[in-house]
Amino acid sequence: MGSIAIMCSGGDSSGMNPAIKKFVEYALDKNLTPYFIFDGLEGLIDGDIRKADYKDVTGIIHLGGTMIRTSRSKRFYEFSNREIAYRNLQKNSIDKLIVLGGDGSFKAMDIFSKEFNISFIGIPSTIDNNINGTDYCLGVDTALNVIRTALDEIRDTALSFKRAFVVETMGADCGYLALISALTSGAEICIIPEIRYDLEALQKKISEEMKEGRTNILAVVAEGTNDTDKIKEWIERDLKLEVRELILGHIQRGGSPSVYDRLMAFEFISYAIDRLMQDSVNEIIVYRDAKFEFLEVNEVVKDRHRINDKLLDLVVRLSK
Repeated sequence: MGSIAIMCSGGDSSGMNPAIKKFVEYALDKNLTPYFIFDGLEGLIDGDIRKADYKDVTGIIHLGGTMIRTSRSKRFYEFSNREIAYRNLQKNSIDKLIVLGGDGSFKAMDIFSKEFNISFIGIPSTIDNNINGTDYCLGVDTALNVIRTALDEIRDTALSFKRAFVVETMGADCGYLALISALTSGAEICIIPEIRYDLEALQKKISEEMKEGRTNILAVVAEGTNDTDKIKEWIERDLKLEVRELILGHIQRGGSPSVYDRLMAFEFISYAIDRLMQDSVNEIIVYRDAKFEFLEVNEVVKDRHRINDKLLDLVVRLSK
């Protein structure tokens, strides 16, 4: 039935290893020869492509990150390097690709698959959850659970002092992680790029709560606002509370994949392989309105992702 390869591109996310495990097992069940491309697009250019078997994916399902590693590649922008990448695939008779990644990776593969005889499907895989056309990206559930644990533990110490904590979450220019984390942790403040915040209104509201006995504050700030320091200084100056600032950083990308991310990884891969066996395609598999769909790459990358309005409505009161 031919050969099929998988690679990761861009930032890593928990859920990639379960997807890689399912890829090998399902491909072999379908009489396909599975290959790993190591180090993403860089490895594709360098020819770091290896045949995979069951033993290669034993014991990886609980591991965060990606066993085949990932990268960002400036070299792939050059046609000569894409031509080299194609020849490396030809050497292994690979004409089907699954790419775990985000917008940038999908744009690169869109160009690549149109220039050469390659059929590919992209699986949205980013903790930022900022891919247009899908409600869910692989890895976001694990990231939210990592943040939840951190915020719950921070709240414990905040309650022990008259103190405020300002916690910055990742998410690039998308506030999804901060929004969901603020709601589910009971934060008093949520600052995200999608909502214009009003410090004057927040000060008035929180000051009234402090008169009634509030002694601590948890503020969750999305990195895309670039306002973490500003919020810290505002709390110290106007609310007169001692403040600790915490940037969670890359721990949000790690951790053992959640049950949900593992199950979704299995489904993404199964649907993707079935689709690649039917036709020559250039598509992204998405999950929206509780079902899987395939979209043309252009439909996914043409617009910026927008957080659901219902979620935005829920968090407005934490911003103004």
